[in-house]
Amino acid sequence: MVEIRRLLENQQKWTVEELQSLYDRVSEEPGFCSVLVSLLSDSVRQQVASWLLKHALEAGQVVAPTDLSPFYRSLPELQNWETQLHLLQCLPYLTINRRDVKQLEPFLRRCLQSENKFVRAWSYNGFNELALQHARFQPEVDSLLAAALEEEAPAVKARVRNILKQRLSHGS
Repeated sequence: MVEIRRLLENQQKWTVEELQSLYDRVSEEPGFCSVLVSLLSDSVRQQVASWLLKHALEAGQVVAPTDLSPFYRSLPELQNWETQLHLLQCLPYLTINRRDVKQLEPFLRRCLQSENKFVRAWSYNGFNELALQHARFQPEVDSLLAAALEEEAPAVKARVRNILKQRLSHGS
């Protein structure tokens, strides 16, 4: 996995095609997701690492239980909205342990205040994931989602409606 660290060190801007090519080349390496999680605390590499991690999770790879706490500990250090968005989009694939709520909850609250509508939209999704795994958040999340349908931008409302549809189809 030294290769991915080296590759991400040498290039700042990546196209989606380049990222896909990199993913195709190194995603089967042992410890791929672990290396990506470790790179989330690196301000230079975190944006690319977050994209690759999101892509890996969507493709069915898993984050090892030992990497969950480092994942959540990286949240306060995220430098840009794209990285925030990628990690918010990773949450449906991850377990949220009770001890990790202390890192995740403030991150989600901060993202709800983001100027970027996509970050806000996915922060509502993140709160829903939190409530699915920790029932004590359910009443607050219900209120947040209802308020979002009244007050948020159309793109955010669309994401909230998708959350509510998912809840209905899963009987939540």
